[in-house]
Amino acid sequence: MSRGSGKGQSLKDKLDGNELDLSLCDLNEVPVRELAALPKATILDLSCNNLTSLPSDFCSLMHLVKLDLSKNRLQQLPLDFGRLVNLQHLDLLNNRLVTLPVSFAQLKNLKWLDLKDNPLDPVLAKVAGDCLDEKQCKQAAVKVLQHMKAIQSEQDRQRQRKLQAEREMEKKREAEQRAKEAQERELRKREKAEEKERRRREYDAQKAAKQEMEKKTKKETVQTRKPASSSRPSQPPRHKHSWSQSVLRLLLFVLLCVLCTLAACRLTELQRQPLCISVNTLYEDVLAALQNHKTLQNLLQQNSQQ
Repeated sequence: MSRGSGKGQSLKDKLDGNELDLSLCDLNEVPVRELAALPKATILDLSCNNLTSLPSDFCSLMHLVKLDLSKNRLQQLPLDFGRLVNLQHLDLLNNRLVTLPVSFAQLKNLKWLDLKDNPLDPVLAKVAGDCLDEKQCKQAAVKVLQHMKAIQSEQDRQRQRKLQAEREMEKKREAEQRAKEAQERELRKREKAEEKERRRREYDAQKAAKQEMEKKTKKETVQTRKPASSSRPSQPPRHKHSWSQSVLRLLLFVLLCVLCTLAACRLTELQRQPLCISVNTLYEDVLAALQNHKTLQNLLQQNSQQ
């Protein structure tokens, strides 16, 4: 049947009210598309087939109320099996199930469950218990739902803790990033300050060098002008010396003139002239005044002897 054509028509022919019986059809896969076209089929019997898994789109058959998957070879149920929220009766007898998906806890309307003859996890097997009568199957549904809800809650808590840890890790990374950025900003600020200080030192050094150069230039200028200025004061002594020589020469000339006049007035016939008389008189007065000085007297004596 699963390999033939016209599946839709065949399924529709098998529909009896709201019950669709596909048991013992040697099915290897579930005709989900055809089943989705029959929303009236709220009771589906897929028992005694060769099903090893259910496709993920099987969980779109949310109209199912009763589902019989017993005596297949199912190893697991789809992860979103809990989408079948209207499911009340579920028969999973004699399959190869070990665990149930966590979403199983969402089957809030489930009232009847049979998990016998499955290699269940020991904890799950203990929770499910036997399903030998109606009461036990109902208890199995309640207990398994509670167990799966506990697992779901624990997983939610684990996810929450993981999410919280991830958030804290993210906050830590953000804090580290902010600290790193702050450190980089501080480093850039310090480097900028150091660069500014370096430029300031260079500026001060250049300014000091410029001032030193100006001072040196000024000093050299002063030193260059100093010989000229020092030579100027040396000139007055030369002028003074020349002036003294000139005065001396003048005095010698005057003295020579006086001696010549005196000689002329005393030794020549001009001694009788009024000028010579005055000169001779002055000469005699001077000699009389100087005779008291021995040195001059001796000198005069020598001159007289001569």
